[in-house]
Amino acid sequence: MTDDVRNIVLGVIAAGISAALGWLARTYLWRRKLRRKQAFFGLPGNSECLLVVNRDAGGDGAVHRHDVFALLELSALIKDCSAHAQILSHDISQQGFGERTEFCVGGPVSNRRMAAHLHSLLPGVKVNTDAEPGPDRNAFQIGSERYRVEKGVAEYVVLARLTAGQDTRPVFLFCGQQAITNQAASRYLARNYERLARRHGNNSFCLLLKVVNSQAYGPDVVELVSDVTRAAQAPAPAPAPRTSHRASN
Repeated sequence: MTDDVRNIVLGVIAAGISAALGWLARTYLWRRKLRRKQAFFGLPGNSECLLVVNRDAGGDGAVHRHDVFALLELSALIKDCSAHAQILSHDISQQGFGERTEFCVGGPVSNRRMAAHLHSLLPGVKVNTDAEPGPDRNAFQIGSERYRVEKGVAEYVVLARLTAGQDTRPVFLFCGQQAITNQAASRYLARNYERLARRHGNNSFCLLLKVVNSQAYGPDVVELVSDVTRAAQAPAPAPAPRTSHRASN
């Protein structure tokens, strides 16, 4: 074998080894990223989860189109984790949480299960559910702060990841003042889950997001207002007792 042939053979072998090592490294990094994603969402391979959807109050039982878009965003995440989803309406989903990951979409007026989750898991979050029009309709009360709706200009949504213990699957809440904010929150989660996982790990958190100028930008422009986990999980303050005063003679 001449020196030229030997060099060619060695070059081919070196190139093959480099390609194999590169493939192994990429595969390892991809699998590690997938495992982290599955852990954050509580979706190991071939697992099942629940998509609990609300009903559009004015649509004769139909699902609002923005909530459909939110479900599509979440379905893509679930598929990436090699998991499977079951879609249930809020009024037929009668089971506990923790056995399967749950994604619950919609406000407490149109989603009974959301109302139950807020009551038991986030007692510090209050939503004004008055049917009569007014400045406080659909407003959020979180701790001492109130967040009112400015439709099409500034609308708020609660995005939460909550667990009942170390060995339980999480429930994700997308509780918005308008349907478009639910879609915005699901898109925010899809784009920022890695950063959220680095910051919060697999622990519970509750974020307040603001959707800016949705009449022009749709669900794309979202700002993080605050991490309200502590205030949202704290028991709501009891109303001050009413005192009666009797006139003295």
